[in-house]
Amino acid sequence: MTLPAPTLPRLPQSHAALLPELFRAGGNAWLLTGPARVGKREIALNLAALHNCTRPGLHGEGQPCGECASCRAAALSAHPDTLTLSPRTVTSTGKAARRRIIPIGAVLAARDQGKDYEQHVYEFLEVRPTYKRRVVIIDGAETLNPEAANALLKLIEEPPHGALFLLLAEEVRSVMPTLVSRANRLGVPPAPDQELARWLLLGGHQPDADVLAFAAGRAGLLAEADAVQAALSDARALSDAVKDSLWAALEAAAALEKTFSPALHAEALRFVWKGEPSSVRAEADDALEALLAALEAYANPGLSFQVFALSLRQALGKD
Repeated sequence: MTLPAPTLPRLPQSHAALLPELFRAGGNAWLLTGPARVGKREIALNLAALHNCTRPGLHGEGQPCGECASCRAAALSAHPDTLTLSPRTVTSTGKAARRRIIPIGAVLAARDQGKDYEQHVYEFLEVRPTYKRRVVIIDGAETLNPEAANALLKLIEEPPHGALFLLLAEEVRSVMPTLVSRANRLGVPPAPDQELARWLLLGGHQPDADVLAFAAGRAGLLAEADAVQAALSDARALSDAVKDSLWAALEAAAALEKTFSPALHAEALRFVWKGEPSSVRAEADDALEALLAALEAYANPGLSFQVFALSLRQALGKD
């Protein structure tokens, strides 16, 4: 069986239209802001590919061709000229990280005492580009600690070999002001629902009204449409089970524990609860926050989900 060739992250039309502006404007750094998973990362990856594409514009102005050796490497997340940094989600022991942070060790190898990073920004930029331009994507610029931000500032002011920095953050005010002052800025807007529906169809996914409502224009979230659909299904299953019986609630909570993704499932649960009375939503949200806090504190997951199920039944007046 022949596997489909890897492709660059697909962009809805309104986001693809931003690439020519970003490409033509030049500069050493861009700060892309917008809601979490609105599509900033996908735009950044396409822009990085565009800067190193050997046939840019082949399929549209200001778009990477998606076919040359450089674009194929980018589609495989193995481009020699692109480095993506994001805050660690797990510790060196494999547990969930309590703080989302990009430390100085990600920038300087000498400061990476735990050897947590395979590549470091300074060392990455010392090497001349294989294609045209080295690109550093900081996915979560607001999580840079002061030391890391200051070290990056020096590189942005005088980028080795004309490197490009793409800083991604939810809000401008959350990023270190000196970094903001050195970067061009662009707010990435949510995509219209009709556009996302067409985009999903082109990607082989049947548009679903609930999925589109849940996404609220966030194309980056719908890049994982199957995971979104599964999270919504899990959330509905738990909510239905909680209303059914104690035993069903405990079974559904145990099933949810096996697939639980904190950010995605938490939002899916709140979405499913939106039709409940405000007092119920408030109690259910308190129960969810208690679950997330327990998991972050490395409490027993099985017990934590059982307590969560019991708290939800209390919120719904079932106990």
